[in-house]
Amino acid sequence: MPSIAADAGPLIALFDGSDPHHTAAVDFVAVLGQRLTTNLVVVGEVVALLPTRFQLHFLDWAIGALEIDQQTGGDLPRIVEIMRKYADLPADFADASLVAMCERRNIASVATLDRHFDVYRTVDRRRLQYVFFSG
Repeated sequence: MPSIAADAGPLIALFDGSDPHHTAAVDFVAVLGQRLTTNLVVVGEVVALLPTRFQLHFLDWAIGALEIDQQTGGDLPRIVEIMRKYADLPADFADASLVAMCERRNIASVATLDRHFDVYRTVDRRRLQYVFFSG
């Protein structure tokens, strides 16, 4: 089964019961049947945005449940290129790092709450397909 990239929004919703997308995130992960792929930039964004009381629960879960890509440093030139190209959104570092990771790993699907992911195109002009979006 092909990998699915995970953006911060669904991961935050999964652990924050007050998030309006919490139930959808729990249901999504329950039927997923595979590990989501993300990077440390997104993990850092999740931890920064989660209330402190949920941070360790998320990190403990992430260790076994997420495939965490380790090559973001090598993606930095492409991340900068993506951020420049989509500066009018603006494309933030986490989103650009996820797009670059998807390009490098040939991942075609993203779990996100961000409508603007529809605008991003990979270097070969592909659009990432949403597999989780309730926003």
